[in-house]
Amino acid sequence: MEHKLRFDGRTVIVTGAGGGLGRAYALAFAVRGANVVVNDLGGSRAGDGSSTAAADKVVDEIIRAGGKAVANYDSVDNGEKIVETAVKAFGRVDIVINNAGILRDKSFSRMTDQDWDLIQTVHVRGSYKVTKAAWNLFRKQKFGRVINTASAAGIYGNFGQANYSAAKLALVSFTETLAKEGVKDNIRANVIAPIAASRMTETIMPPDILASLKPDYVAPLVLYLCHESTEETGSLFEVGAGFIAKLRWERSKGALFKTDESFLPGSVIAKWPEITDFSQPQYPTSMTDTNFVSLIEQANALPSNPRGEDLRFDGKVVVVTGAGGGLGRAYAILFGRLGASLVVNDLGVSTQGAGSSSSAADKVVEEIRQAGGKAVANYDSVEDGDKIIETAIKAYGRVDVIINNAGVLRDKSFARMTDNDWDLVQKVHLRGTYKVTKAAWPYFTKQKYGRIINTCSTVGLYGNFGQANYSAAKLGILGFSNTLALEGRKNNILVNTIAPTAGTRMTATIWPPEMVEAFKPDYVAPLVASLSHDSCPSTGNVFEVGGGWIAQVRWQRSGGIGFPTSKPLLPEDISAKWDVITNFYDGRATHPKSTQEALQQFFENFANAQSSATSEPTKKSATSGKIDVDAAKKYKFDSSECSYQERDVMLYALSVGATRKDLQWVYENNENFHVLPIFGVIPAVNQLGSVPLTSILGDFNFMMLLHGEQYLELKKPIPTSGKFISTPRLIDVLDKGKGVSVILGVTTKDEKGEVLFENESTLFIRGIGGFGGQKTGADRGAATAPNTPPKRPPDTIVREKTLESQAALYRLNGDYNPLHIDPNMSAMGGFEVPILHGMCTYSISGKHVYTKYGNSDPNNFKSIKGRLAAPVFPGETLETQMWKEGNKIIFQTRVVERDVICLAAAAVELRGSNVSPKL
Repeated sequence: MEHKLRFDGRTVIVTGAGGGLGRAYALAFAVRGANVVVNDLGGSRAGDGSSTAAADKVVDEIIRAGGKAVANYDSVDNGEKIVETAVKAFGRVDIVINNAGILRDKSFSRMTDQDWDLIQTVHVRGSYKVTKAAWNLFRKQKFGRVINTASAAGIYGNFGQANYSAAKLALVSFTETLAKEGVKDNIRANVIAPIAASRMTETIMPPDILASLKPDYVAPLVLYLCHESTEETGSLFEVGAGFIAKLRWERSKGALFKTDESFLPGSVIAKWPEITDFSQPQYPTSMTDTNFVSLIEQANALPSNPRGEDLRFDGKVVVVTGAGGGLGRAYAILFGRLGASLVVNDLGVSTQGAGSSSSAADKVVEEIRQAGGKAVANYDSVEDGDKIIETAIKAYGRVDVIINNAGVLRDKSFARMTDNDWDLVQKVHLRGTYKVTKAAWPYFTKQKYGRIINTCSTVGLYGNFGQANYSAAKLGILGFSNTLALEGRKNNILVNTIAPTAGTRMTATIWPPEMVEAFKPDYVAPLVASLSHDSCPSTGNVFEVGGGWIAQVRWQRSGGIGFPTSKPLLPEDISAKWDVITNFYDGRATHPKSTQEALQQFFENFANAQSSATSEPTKKSATSGKIDVDAAKKYKFDSSECSYQERDVMLYALSVGATRKDLQWVYENNENFHVLPIFGVIPAVNQLGSVPLTSILGDFNFMMLLHGEQYLELKKPIPTSGKFISTPRLIDVLDKGKGVSVILGVTTKDEKGEVLFENESTLFIRGIGGFGGQKTGADRGAATAPNTPPKRPPDTIVREKTLESQAALYRLNGDYNPLHIDPNMSAMGGFEVPILHGMCTYSISGKHVYTKYGNSDPNNFKSIKGRLAAPVFPGETLETQMWKEGNKIIFQTRVVERDVICLAAAAVELRGSNVSPKL
């Protein structure tokens, strides 16, 4: 096949090319004429060990196919040796693909300094080192292409990957700065966030998904971006499973404040809807895209700010790093005035990070004390975060708020930057933020409270000439913050990030005096205080702030395009659809907020396997028009049989919170021994996995399937042992636009052929809607009742703390989904720990109602229905709130620790008239 986009005479370095994505890149470049340096250290996924075998094997593949390649076995931290290999073998280097990576996934509470440092060394410093070694060669020859590798975990955050998230987002801003510095020398730099099957992802994705995530569907984008004809630079793309989309920053218009004495934290909260309103969005690409002169003029013309609530911090302990001057001092002074107890940290160094002195911190402490506040000084480096937090504990016995503000500058063009310039800025900004936060995290977790404000920068968001080190560190902090926000939420730890514009010691070195005066640090402090207050629910967000202006920033993703995965994808295919891939104005752009949302469109493209030419974007899925509901209702499913013993019903009772005192459910010789009625869901739910849904719906991605509602109706008490014969049937398929609701019924009989109970399971499947079917189904009585709680306090409330081992125990009933036991799988789903089975929550809640109103008589229990509204983590407390409405007990279940309704639209129907609550 003739390829239009060739790389003859070009030399390409691919790091981490011994397998996965790197190997795919190397082979693809070689096929199109490039000389390839196949770099691979040969270590494990966790970064241990080394071997030449991986690189050698890929080189052999290329040579046998008629290509040119050499191997290199150096660590990316020795980037100059990798580039030296290219120059010795081929006389030049034209393209650098920074792909090498490792994983050290752990929840933040369990993460070690080694876990953090190794990830930063390989991903961030490694990319810097290889690129730095090639940079002057690029400049001299007036040609260069750089591809850096980010990740959805970096863009949105992901449980258990604080180190990885920080590293991956750091590379986005590093790329933006490289693009700005390299443009005059025809050096283009772009960054991709790939999802593909590789040695790293195989540990966290099931085999059926891995099979659809070939690296071959990522490589063509990389080749296109590296071709000499491509002008794209400084851009971020998500790519995988045939789907490609571009991302950019979107900023709200924001709110303006008069910069006088009325500019207080309460006034920020009063204008919060305006700050977060994206109805008039802006799309900045550099620091200079903001007209600060106009904003300041508008702010000065405003009347005094709305007073808002008087926000106080009495009893709270606040740690502010880098508080000896500038922004840190302004924060400390304001918090002190609002009643907080302060730890004023400052190492007392110059803006370049040299020297040390206690005078800066001491001066601010004295200011606070003279104003009637409470403060102590700390002079440690932020790299000794444990000592800073120790100061807070010794002085006040607790810590509540951390403001990570300390920073230094080492601004130089990338060509002149030294390793020391790079390392110092990374250590102070990124590692320092990690160390202080890590030291405070156990206290926050234990007290179920914490507020963290981290400091990014507009340089981090948009990149800036001469600040490659600083931009990388600053956006890395945002990636770190995004994951902390996810991990901390369940413990009431809220994390936000600010990108301040202010006149400080650092900016005074590069700003004119009048600019410094107009952007006093005092005009940033009110936002920091408001984000730190109990009344502000924001978490996982980033804000630009300065000169009396505050705006929120978020990601926008183009609608992109899905290429068919049933045939090879070529760079030429991508070139032909480039205008579609990069189009943000066709009405299809989205704003993913999480890794799960971001991955949804990838998975929806799995079904896009038609052999026709690339499909144009449509409002409907590939399955549109293929679901014949009437025919599907006639489908005959096979029955299944299973025997059960007394042991099984006792195990079920224990798995839903029964104790040794509940002898009627856990002791076979008890005179009232019987089966907990909700046990009836077990055979039906366990059978769902064997129902051939694809025969009804066509191909779809099972990752898009959610169990939404469950209804169980008992015809008579369940025997304590026997045989279940269960037969599924399709009740309905409803078209919900972006997805479908599939209602499956299961009738379960005993060995005599008598019906024991009926189940109805409502499954929601995203990505296959729009087939023109009915949107609402028939009224099926109790199975479809809305069960809205009455507008009065609950008649009865039962609380039960689940066990840490609850999910591990419940899965023994037959639901072996690894999401509920495997931390790697739960992390992929966006959860810090394996979540509790929805049917376990359902059963515990039903047990509460049955215990209170059923008088422990299974003859009284008729039916139960509920909608699964939110996940529950093992160890959390469930609160079942009940309202008696005749023979129906309407209920909902709340997760106490997070104040989240996890089971809604729920009710139990009871037979007979004796439904008074058991006291």
